[in-house]
Order: sequence, then structure tokens, then C-alpha cells
Amino acid sequence: MTKPGTPVTAPAANGDAAPGTGAVATGALAPGFTVTQTTVVTEQRGQGLSGLTCTPAGTSFWFAGASTAGDRVDYLSLVNTESSAAVVDIKLYGDKGLIDSDAANGITVAPGSSQSVLLSTISKGAVTDLAVHVVVRSGRIGAALHAADGGKGADWIPASADPAATQVLPGLPADTASARLVVWAPPEDDADLKIQLSGKNGWFTPAGNESIHVKAGMVAAVDLGKVTRDEVAGLRLSPSDDKHPTPVVAALRVDRAGAGGKSDAAWLTGTNPVGARATVADNRAGASTLYLTSTGDAATVRVTASAGSGGGTPATKEVQLPAGGTVALPAPEPAGLNGTFALTVETVSGGPVVAARMLAIPAKDVPMFTVQALRDDHSTVKVPQAAQDPGVVLR
Repeated sequence: MTKPGTPVTAPAANGDAAPGTGAVATGALAPGFTVTQTTVVTEQRGQGLSGLTCTPAGTSFWFAGASTAGDRVDYLSLVNTESSAAVVDIKLYGDKGLIDSDAANGITVAPGSSQSVLLSTISKGAVTDLAVHVVVRSGRIGAALHAADGGKGADWIPASADPAATQVLPGLPADTASARLVVWAPPEDDADLKIQLSGKNGWFTPAGNESIHVKAGMVAAVDLGKVTRDEVAGLRLSPSDDKHPTPVVAALRVDRAGAGGKSDAAWLTGTNPVGARATVADNRAGASTLYLTSTGDAATVRVTASAGSGGGTPATKEVQLPAGGTVALPAPEPAGLNGTFALTVETVSGGPVVAARMLAIPAKDVPMFTVQALRDDHSTVKVPQAAQDPGVVLR
């Protein structure tokens, strides 16, 4: 990459398990630096489109929606771009609570390396619905969880927003064939949650799926079926009783079906508002759709398509969102597009706004797709106030 505003592409590391990748930007390239990895697997076992937007290195990562049952092959990818080793503990929670595993503790990730951990090797048997907490004892890492369900689809499960009493999961396609909600509650308290969808006119409660109860320290799941009823949506979990808020972690598996029973899957997770600006890379001509949800007041957002990696002129469009409503927008594309491009969403007024991007690339009658939430791209930082002090020169 040589200048801001123009994306570049490069082959990801080889391997049908979509190995982890790290990237570092400095100087003028650091503000707004965004990396997306996309992998296509066309063989029957593990087929699907896997996409992931890289997250900053950290010391705590939460995931929900993992599994070690049936044909599922799920693994954690741990990436250490730092100059010193990191030591990691992995905590797994199922429908009976914390799963003790000595093999999940004290995992060392060498500097400048990545490591994959197959969940079935640390889960002590088949568990249908899992929540995963990655805790870094020393150092910092990046972490993501890849899920593959035989011939039923595969994708990355991105790290969720931190546990919170209210979680919003944007990006449900109109043609959702089935959806499964997985929620974890902390050991300190049960969680009773309302389930709501954001449609074109605002928030509403889906009939037959009004709520979910999660026991303390455990994972609960519910099948929502064709919950979107052929309309795009976002999903919100919030306390049934405002006086009894319990922080939770949540994920939603979404399946889309194609001809001959072929399907693909994606996992949506709780996400934070886009704030001032958020970006997702690796968009393709005619293949990207934005899902924009205003969780509060009516909002105006500005969507900008960057120049293409091989050429093109940026394009911008403003979109109006009703209070509590969700809008699906075919991504604007740069004029004269050549290659891939990035999409940036800015909140102009109102909101808060959460956003997700669906990339759909059908292959061999499989409706391959992947969904990524748009997160703050750290294009701006707070700078402390400073004042001249002539006395410093004299000291």
C-alpha cells in the first residue's frame, strides 16, 4: 500500500482452513487502516465463503455460536504480531456451564506467528452450542473463530462486542432460510431477554420468539426459523426487566438456501455503533449489500465507495434511516471500477447506527455469502491539549 484511499489486494496464506493473518500500518497509512480476508472453499466438506475483517490486537475476545457437535469443525486462530510471546487461556461454556480443560490453559503464541486451536481437542466431547472467551495472560494477540459445518456452510465467527445488557446484531438477509440464536450469561446472574427485530419501519417482536432465558454461567440457544419473513432485519436482545440488566454475549447463525438443497452459513455477532466512521474492505462489483440499522432516532449516514484497487473514482451516497429501522442498500460503486474497493459509513446525524456488509459470490449452485459488521476504523484519535511553557527552556 502506497497511499491512503486506494486499496490493494494480495493472496492470503494457502490452506483450506483459512489460516490467520496479521497486518501492521504506520504513519499516514495507520488512520482508517482496514484489512479483510476472504476465502472460498468449493469442495463439499467445508464449502462456503469465509470473510473476516481484522480486529486490533487485544487481551480479551468473546465468541458465541461455536460448536463441536455433528459435522462441525471449529477452530480458534490466534495471531501474535508483537515482538514478545503471548500466553493465552481459552474458556469454553456450554449448556451446563464452564467446561474444564487443562489443554485450554497456558497456550503460548510465539512473536510474529499464528496458532490454530481445534475446539474439539479442548471441549471434552460434542457440545452443540458454545461460547468461547479468549483471555491473554501476557502480551497481546488477535483472535477469530472459524466454523465449518460439513457441506452446510462455513464462515468466520467474529469477536463479539464485550458483554452488555443490550446486544444488537445487524445483517439478516431477506432470504434467510433459518436462523439460530446462541446467548451466554455470566456466572453471577441469569438473563431474561426480549428478542426484537428491526424492520423497514422500526422495532417489532417476532411472533413465537418473543424472549429467551439464559441460566447463569451457561449457554442457551433457540431456533428462529425463517424469522425475517422475506424482509431484511437487525436483531436486538435487551432485558425483559429494565431493573434487572445482565450482560450477555450473543451470536446468530444465518443460513441461505440454494438449488438442490445446497446452502451456506454466516454468523452475526453483537456489535457496537459505527460511530463517526467505519470501514469494510474487499467489496466486489454487484456482490456487496449494506445493512444499516438505526437503533435509536432517525439517522442520516454517508456511504463512500473508495477507488478500486485497479482504478476508479470514489462515489458517495447519503441514506436516510427511520427510527429503529433497517435499510438494505446495494453498495455504491466507484465509477470506472477495476478490482475491489472499500466501503466507509459515516454517521451524519441521529442514530446510533450499526451496520453490516454482505458479500455474495454464488458458486456451483451454492449461495455463498459472508457477513461482516462494520466497526470503528480508528480514523481519528483524541489528542491531549497542550500549551507552550517557556519555563521548560530555563530549567
